[in-house]
Amino acid sequence: MTGHGSTVVGRPRGFDADEALHQAMLVFWKQGYEGASLTDLTNAMGITKTSMYAAFGNKEQLFRKALERYTEGPAAYGLRAMEEPTARAVATAFLNGAVRTTTQPDCPAGCMGVQGALAAGDAGTPAHEALVKWRNVACRRIEERFRRAVEEGDLPPDASARGLALYVTTVAFGIAVQATGGIGRADLQEVADAALHNWPPA
Repeated sequence: MTGHGSTVVGRPRGFDADEALHQAMLVFWKQGYEGASLTDLTNAMGITKTSMYAAFGNKEQLFRKALERYTEGPAAYGLRAMEEPTARAVATAFLNGAVRTTTQPDCPAGCMGVQGALAAGDAGTPAHEALVKWRNVACRRIEERFRRAVEEGDLPPDASARGLALYVTTVAFGIAVQATGGIGRADLQEVADAALHNWPPA
């Protein structure tokens, strides 16, 4: 049901695709993939289902686009952390970023990349797999950065880059789960600080 040219039936004048995607991201972030109905999404986006399909594709495609936006926006601290000069600074920036992002007053609690598909039935399998990949990519990036730190002498020669990357990401994703449960920023910052008290952990 598309109109002529670029006009789509049901799309309001002044349709802002970027803002609509931002609103969809917030719905997925708060409700998870399966918890977010098409009605929830289109209501938040201010468009009809026809317009949503025309602009973003189906729900799964919209979710993937929303996850990209989350990665480049609220979760951009992950990529910025890789640019820190030392492995300890990388870990600190990553955990501090996780605390800030999962406890923002104007956003849902927790992490879209963690809670988006913690419990997913068959319908949520593609989203679940996309999020597993998303978390694995984050861990792999940190592992590669820590491997470089070992080569540069910033970490001990016998340090396990993979083990340290798993440690940091497991703490970060645990922070996200606790934030969803209502644990506040100050308490979660204490957890992040404690995790780095003896760096690198034996």
